[in-house]
Amino acid sequence: MSSSILVTGGAGFIGSNFVLGWLKHCPGNVVTFDILSYAGNLGNLESIDADPRHFFIRADINDEETVRKAIQQHQPSAIVHFAAESHVDRSILGPAEFIRTNIQGTFTLLQQALEYWRSLPEDRRSDFRFLHVSTDEVYGSLGPEDAAFSETTAYSPNSPYAASKAAADHLVRAYSHTYGLPTLTTNCSNNYGPYQFPEKLIPLVILNALKGESLPIYGDGRNVRDWLYVKDHCAAIRTVLAKGVVGETYNIGGCTERQNIQVVELVCDILDRLKPKSSGSYKSQIVFVKDRLGHDRRYAVNCTKIKEQLGWQPEESFESGMQKTVEWYLTNQEWVRRVQSGEYLTWIEKQYGAQQAHAADRQ
Repeated sequence: MSSSILVTGGAGFIGSNFVLGWLKHCPGNVVTFDILSYAGNLGNLESIDADPRHFFIRADINDEETVRKAIQQHQPSAIVHFAAESHVDRSILGPAEFIRTNIQGTFTLLQQALEYWRSLPEDRRSDFRFLHVSTDEVYGSLGPEDAAFSETTAYSPNSPYAASKAAADHLVRAYSHTYGLPTLTTNCSNNYGPYQFPEKLIPLVILNALKGESLPIYGDGRNVRDWLYVKDHCAAIRTVLAKGVVGETYNIGGCTERQNIQVVELVCDILDRLKPKSSGSYKSQIVFVKDRLGHDRRYAVNCTKIKEQLGWQPEESFESGMQKTVEWYLTNQEWVRRVQSGEYLTWIEKQYGAQQAHAADRQ
């Protein structure tokens, strides 16, 4: 059986954490397939640049021929599909790219995975998995007293981003039901942790606070999310790959509901301890801004299925995970500088060329 896995979007926030975690905890090779858009940063994988088990391919998942060649060359035992446009605000301003990447891209990947899977000998065909990483936003919004989302909750997406991910989920299910492709789907809650692009709430707050800038919170700040530390998420995906039942969906959450204002205040409290201002608290920088269009009020994820059936549960509390996250951003200021200055894009071009040459030497 092949000892490789192919990870789409493996230079992004969650994808890079998954690649790093896989090489740390699992045997075999990892092929990272990423177009390196604004949120894809090869610097996230700098620590494994010399690891002979890691291969990098810069390409678009909509590039059918390159996807086919990558799969045929590396013969993966699994495809883990992270590649997606994922920022709700961006989807409101420009939904077309979300349709192209999240729906059309997933379709292209499924088609090539199906062709490859059908070509495998029986023993390898039964071992192959296509794992699609999705979001709890496909389920819509909850009221204050509503039960948390379960795997049987009806889909009700409220943003172009959520709608595009819901469509991708349905495609994955259809390829399993119609063609027999051995798929798995995970729907996760809001992730946070190392390497998250600064447009998202938690890194934005950390970095704005340190620069003395305002800490913007939509509306009244009472929107609720379930927060999941990214390394717990990656461990859950490894568990689903190893133990999940083909065709099933598993919800992954941190079992930690918090209002946005509570999240921002906790970040300020940690910064007040680790890097205090000359006077006062970082909370003085909090400002409330006009609410986002169609802003879902509450998400909450019921993780009973993955806990009871597969034995996974998060290791980090929200407080411990947030402490580690703030410490990471304080410690990795060079990564922050590259991202905020845009220098990482130039660095990617230089590093990407080196990666390709290095990979070519090993093929």
